[in-house]
Amino acid sequence: MNEPDVLVYLMTGFLDSGKTQFLKFTLEQDYFQIPGTTLLILCEEGEEEYGQEGLKKYKIALEKVESQEELTEEYLRSLDEKYHPQRVVVEYNGMWKVSDFEKLALPDGWGIEQKLTTVDASTFQMYLTNLKPLFVEMVRGSELVLFNRCKDIRPLAGYRRSVKVVSPQAEVIFEDERGELENIFENDVPYDMDAPVIEIRPEDYGIWYVDMMEHPDKYKGKVVEYTAKVLKPRAFPAKMFLPGRMAMTCCADDTSFLGYVCKSPYAPKLKAGQWVKLRAKIGFARLALYRGKGPVLEAEDVELAEPIEELVYFN
Repeated sequence: MNEPDVLVYLMTGFLDSGKTQFLKFTLEQDYFQIPGTTLLILCEEGEEEYGQEGLKKYKIALEKVESQEELTEEYLRSLDEKYHPQRVVVEYNGMWKVSDFEKLALPDGWGIEQKLTTVDASTFQMYLTNLKPLFVEMVRGSELVLFNRCKDIRPLAGYRRSVKVVSPQAEVIFEDERGELENIFENDVPYDMDAPVIEIRPEDYGIWYVDMMEHPDKYKGKVVEYTAKVLKPRAFPAKMFLPGRMAMTCCADDTSFLGYVCKSPYAPKLKAGQWVKLRAKIGFARLALYRGKGPVLEAEDVELAEPIEELVYFN
């Protein structure tokens, strides 16, 4: 696909999550400067404001949208004709469904280049409890999720997993008042990484799934044992299957099957829907399923097991 002529940056996040502060900083950086006009569409007014001097200095045309009904395909086309922008930045309203914007037919030449999400860590749990479907929409497809105002690092691992299960590709960054927090998850696993066979308990499956996705190097060559449900996609070779678990990513009606490819000579005898206790050595290879490189398990032992009724949760 050809790269769009007008790159659209979609900024999401709940009210007072730091969207404007992040955008003001980014728009002022040398690496973000362009010769043409940047169209900034504000769909929400927070505590931070954009000053006229800064808008003029960085060639930013600002438009405010008061209601979601105003944000139509016709409205965007009118802005394109008015400003002929080289770039568009949308600071989206945190209470509007992001998918409504993503479904709009953008003006000719426009294309969403990047989706970013800001999160206030001090209020995240409250929003997650009460508005989880909105949060899931925000982070789904995001390339960067920035948690700011991090005062307590203890819940941050769970916050990261909540993002990763929805958007595995997202870079998740945590910041406090002094800047980015680093090396805060080095020992954040509840199982023994040095054991000859790493036993993954049912309640730790989600932690293992996300941690291996994020830190493949520390798992390469390790042997794991866990209980999983058998899935057998049609395109899989006869000696491959997909052991995994159902996980709740948003609500009871929004679940996903999370599993990694496994090779086994016993695979042809397995039936979809069966539960197995699996012991396997972890390797990595490029597969279409992963759209790149991902884990490929080499089974050492497979035996039938009792089902696990509970879903996998990430918070």
